[in-house]
Formats: sequence, structure tokens, C-alpha cells
Amino acid sequence: MKFSEQWLRELVNPAVDTDELAHQVTMAGLEVDDVESVAKDFSGVVVGEILTAEQHPNADKLQVCKVSNGSEEFQVVCGAPNARAGLKTAFAMVGAKLPTPEGDTFKIKKAKLRHVESFGMLCAEDELGLSEDHGGIMELAADAPVGTDLREYLNLDDKIIDVDLTPNRADCLSISGIAREVGVLFKAPVTFVESKATEAVINDTFPVALEAPQQCPRFVGRVVRNVNVQAQSPLWMVEKLRRAGVRSIDPVVDITNYVLQELGQPMHAYDLDKLTGSIVARMADQGEKLTLLDGQEIELNNDTLVIADQNGPLGIAGIMGGEASGVNAETKDVFLEAAFFNPIAIAGRARSYGLHTDSSHRFERGVDWQLQAKAMERATELLIEICGGEAGPVIEVASEENLPKVEKVRLRHAKVNSYLSFDMPVEEIEEILIRLGMSITKDGDDAWLVDVPSYRFDISIEVDLIEELARVYGYNNLPVRVPKASLPFKADVEANIGLTHIRRTLVARGYQEAITYSFIEAGLQEKFDNENKAVALANPISAEMAVMRTTVWPGLVKAVQYNQNRQQSRVRLFETGQRFLPRGENMADMLQENVVSGVVTGARHPEGWTSGNESVDFFDVKGDVEALLALGGAADEFAFVADRHVALHPGQTARIERNGETIGYMGAIHPSLAKDLGLNGAVYLFELSMDAITAGRLPRYAELSKFPESRRDLALIVDEKVAFEDLRQGALENAGEYLKNVTLFDVYQGQGIEVGRKSVALGLTWQHPSRTLNDDEINGAVDSVITALKEKFGASLRE
Repeated sequence: MKFSEQWLRELVNPAVDTDELAHQVTMAGLEVDDVESVAKDFSGVVVGEILTAEQHPNADKLQVCKVSNGSEEFQVVCGAPNARAGLKTAFAMVGAKLPTPEGDTFKIKKAKLRHVESFGMLCAEDELGLSEDHGGIMELAADAPVGTDLREYLNLDDKIIDVDLTPNRADCLSISGIAREVGVLFKAPVTFVESKATEAVINDTFPVALEAPQQCPRFVGRVVRNVNVQAQSPLWMVEKLRRAGVRSIDPVVDITNYVLQELGQPMHAYDLDKLTGSIVARMADQGEKLTLLDGQEIELNNDTLVIADQNGPLGIAGIMGGEASGVNAETKDVFLEAAFFNPIAIAGRARSYGLHTDSSHRFERGVDWQLQAKAMERATELLIEICGGEAGPVIEVASEENLPKVEKVRLRHAKVNSYLSFDMPVEEIEEILIRLGMSITKDGDDAWLVDVPSYRFDISIEVDLIEELARVYGYNNLPVRVPKASLPFKADVEANIGLTHIRRTLVARGYQEAITYSFIEAGLQEKFDNENKAVALANPISAEMAVMRTTVWPGLVKAVQYNQNRQQSRVRLFETGQRFLPRGENMADMLQENVVSGVVTGARHPEGWTSGNESVDFFDVKGDVEALLALGGAADEFAFVADRHVALHPGQTARIERNGETIGYMGAIHPSLAKDLGLNGAVYLFELSMDAITAGRLPRYAELSKFPESRRDLALIVDEKVAFEDLRQGALENAGEYLKNVTLFDVYQGQGIEVGRKSVALGLTWQHPSRTLNDDEINGAVDSVITALKEKFGASLRE
């Protein structure tokens, strides 16, 4: 918010300079973004009057003007299109100093333009550093005193202060609010604007109805007839508005804008003759159309509050009025509006239509709900003073049950001391609260009941009051205390492995880490996981990011697709992140599980003269997964079990288990899915539960045996569907406690083997810790293994 320092000092004038004022306001939480002069440095410029303006004899676009400075007349050549006899303007006489864009000054000298002498210069606003306007020379009020120094006449020795307010401090979105704040900070008296009640001289009213009382619980209106819209806004008002960043339009609009800047209450003026039936605050019908004051035609949504009459919407409530009912040069009678709108009803509506106005900026953050009648009286007073007219009675329609309530907030002295970390005196607390405009009553020996004023709608609980005490007392005055707390170290499970270890292992095996979006397309999600219904986002960024992923695979596969489309055929990516599994109707029940996922495609080795061009296969990826599973020292607890998965090839899919519990899947991507996604070559995926693979097992010391190993090799004929892991487990269970290892060293299918069966060659190794095993013991163990495998799997020794 921008405001004039001089305007502020009319209301409150602390004995500090501009820099100190800006510093204290900033330290109180109202950050001052900028302080700039109202005008650049210039001198020798007075109010001049053009007596005559004649065509230049040697130039079509120049005029030769006779200009008076009140005591003398000068000939000035001017190229401005609005130079005309009778106009009062800024006249830089010979010897005047004007600013340059670079920040320097130059001196006005006698000149000759197209053989005609010119004694001075008629100035535009940008040439004096007042604004960027260069549409013509300045046009001053008709009653401007000729010869008066322009800086003195326009009161230009002033500063514009730009304050960046946080959304909760909408009470300072007016000069009165800023003055109130400055008065509190400097303990200075504040002269608030007193609105004089304008007596009704006519009985004319216009009916008002509230069809949406929750959104618009208060509406104040007034009819003013015989208004002179052609009147000129007073200079003091135009300048105060300009320094607040608001341009002058016409006196009626200027007055409503001025009340907005002065009190913080947005207002609107309607042409009474263009209203029909009654004013109604209601919700818009879907598709209703409205042409706004800026000429833009919009189609309204049914969640938008509008002010309407019998013919339709007149404007978007709290945002912008309509063009059809606006005040223009022909207006004689006006209807003034000052309403209170629920901030929730206004928030986001302006943005949805691509709008942002001073009115919406305030209503979205909150306007004092008791300010409307005062603003109406102030606007009426100014309107009649400037434009004349006859005022009717003020009408007010309100829904008391929907208006905010003045709540009492209990403040405890002990809490103040606890939060601020020092003992703030009772007298100091009470004085600050009173200066803030609050009423207080004692509630026991150590507490107060505080009545919060209606303009401080950001204060509702005890900590809000404590924050105000700290802010006004001065954050820089609060004592510095080092917090003391017990910070015991969290016990770390020694057996567990860290995420960094997992990442380094995969990077060492040629993978690169990727980070993909947690939100994916709903259709793509179902192709990778048809068992878990993904949680849909209420307000997704796009259709491609509509649901929360239940597996990391879609993002990684899309990354492969992206790389292949750019001639990158060898891709190895992994990601450690979360997947989101629904566990009930509520979002709070959703399981957020950490996983490590990977995708591999392309050549087995990077291109090079020592490497072949073999493609990666299932067992390459299985080796990478086994490397992860072995990190915790419990590789024997994991098993790969043939299974099926909607996203994986039916013949190349393994379910990964730990002690019988599923912890993930790996395999080749399903051919139909690969075709849908346009993938080239075989693509292999894996995904493992992070908790399952990080939970390791501490190593245990065991003495190495110094006695020789004994090995027997068995070639077994089994059904081709029997897995080595099943045979291995059968051997371990029946070969005795001294069996150390079971190795698969050959698998054969072909000549000499029945169709549907295969030959599996196992190497079994025994070793005793304290002696050498004899042949009888080994042979007995081998017989037990053969018998068990025959009974369980129909195995027979190959001849």
C-alpha cells in the first residue's frame, strides 16, 4: 500500500524523521518496501496561465503561446496538443532547473525554435518527475494562483511510503489504519477522521434485499439527487489519490476511491436512473453475462456473489461494478453503496476472472464489519461538498446472525511471560492493549478479558494478543535467551543399513538416480497396478498428474520412454521414494511406503572395444537386486518365487519374499504394455520395500574349520517347472547339520531327457568343525537328500 507521508502526518505526527518512521513501522511487522519523493528535484517552476496560443509560422505541430507568471508575460513555443488559451499549467521560466532521466538537472535557457524565440518551457508531468504521463502539458485547476511556486502549490516536498502488508493486517489498508498503528508505536495522539452525519433533505430511498445473507450480511445504501458530475475534484483530493497510486477519474468515483484510501471501506456509486426494481445481493446464475467497468465482458459462475437489480447483475460484489449502471458525465442522481462481504465469499473470485482490484484486495483479507455506516456518511459529506446534491436517508439491511461477533479473548500474564521469555510488567501489558484500541477487564489476579475491536479480525486467540504485545514492545527489545532442552540421541539399530549405502551400491552397478513426480495419470496408474485404487487429487495440476502413485514404475518407465525418443538406448535408472497405498476411505488411513525401484534396458555393458553388444537380460537385473538384498547380511532370508503381475511379462516375473512375506517384484515389462508405451527392446523393472531391505542382521563370529570339505555332485531328473530354490531347500533340510553349500552348476534339456523334464546338476558340500567326515556319513546324507527330493519332487538320478 502506498500513501503520502504528509497525509499521514495530518492524522498523527510523531517527532521523528522519515527514515526513523519507516524503520519503526518495518520493525513492527509492516515492512516498508520503498520511500520515494513525490517529485524529482526541480526549481524555478511556477503556476503559469496561457493567455493566447497561436499557430507557429514555421511548424505545423508547434504553437506560440503568451504565458503570464502573474507579473510578466513571456513568449513560449510549445508542442503540446492541449496547449490552449486560458489553461493554467506548469511554467518553467528561464533559469529554472529541471530533472533529467539520469538523475541530473539541466537549466532552462532562452531558445529559438524554428526562428521564433522562446522564453521558458511549459512542462508535462514526466518532465517534472511527477509521473510517466507525457500526453501533454500539466493541466492545473482553474483557480490555481498564477505565479505561485509549483512545489508550494502542489505541496511536492513530500514522500511516498510503500508498505508491504501481510495478509492478516488488512486493518492497515487505509491511511487511518496506518495512522492508528503509528500512534501505537510512537505513543503519539491520533486525530481520526470524524464523519459528520448528513441530514436527509429528501425522503427518496431505493429498496435493498439480501438473498445471500451469509455472503453479504450487511448492505448500506443512500440516494443522492441533483449531483453535479461535471464539478472538479479538489486538488488536495487528486494529489492524495495520485500519491496512493490512484488516478483521478471524476468527482464521484474520486470520492469513493478517497474513502477507500482514507477509511479502508470499498464503496461503489450507481447511476440511480439505470437501476430497476430493487438492489439484490445474490449468487449469480451459471452463465449470466456482465460487462464490467473496464469494458471486459465475462460469463459468471454460480459461486460468485453479485449485486443485481431486476434486469440482472450490476457488478461482481466486492470486486468491480458493471459498465451499464456506472456513473458517467450525464449522471444526475446516484445511489451510494457500502457493504460488508464475507471474505470467504470474495476470496479467489477476482483471480478466477483474471481480475485484481483495490476493492477485492481488501475484501479478500477482511474489512471492518462496523465501518459501513461511517463510510457512507463520509462519502455523502464529501459528495455534497464537492458536487452538491440532496441526500436521502441512509438505509441499512443486515443479517445479524451472519455478522461477525465481538469475542472476548482471555489473556494470562503467565503465558505472556512464558512466550516472551521475560517478566513483562502488568502496567506495560495493559497500556499496550489500550493503545491498540482494546477494552480490558481483570479476570482474576493473573489474567484479563480483552474485547478485540472489529477492525482487528486477525485476533481471536491468546497467542494473537501475545504476538501484538511482542510486536509493539519491539522484537529487538525482547531478551535473547538460548533455548534449553533435553535432546537425547535416538537409538540407531546397528544392523540396519542406510539409504546412502543403497544408493551407492546401485550407482556402482551403473545406475543413475532419478526423481519423478508422485502424481501420475490415472489411466497409466491402472496399467501398472490394478490391485490398489489410487487416491485422486481434489485439484490436480493437469490430467497427467491426477492421482497419487501406488508404484514408482510409471514415472521411471516414462523416463525411459523420454530417453529412447532421444536416441539413448542404454538406460539404467533407480529412484528411492514413496508410494501411496489406500487403506480406507479417509486420507489419514493412506499408507505411505518407502520403496527403491529401478528400470533397466539396452546393452549389458557400455559401448567399448572390449565389450560385446549383448542386451541386458532377466538375470543381470536379478544380480543387481541380489546385491541390494545382500547388503544387510541376511541374503539367505530372501527368495525369488515365480509369479504373475499385471505390468510384467507372465514368463519373466519373480515375487521377492523375505521369510515368506512379499517385499517386492521384479521382471520384464509386459509386451502389450511396452507396445502401448512405444518402448524399444526388453525393459526390466524391480521394486522393493525399503524397510524390508534395510533391516539387516548383525554378523556372528564362528570359528573356521581346519578340516577338509567333502563334496558330492548329483544329476537329478525333475519336472521342468521345479525351481532350483525348492531343490536347494529340500537338500538343506535333509542333508544334515554339516551341509555348508548347495550349488547349481548345470541345467540341461534335450536329447536323452524326456519332454517336459530337465536335468539339474547340484554340488553339495559338507564340512565338520572339529573332524573329518567319513564316507559313510556323507553317503548317508546323500541318500537322505535323494530320497527326500524323490518323494517331494519326483526326482530321479540321471543315468
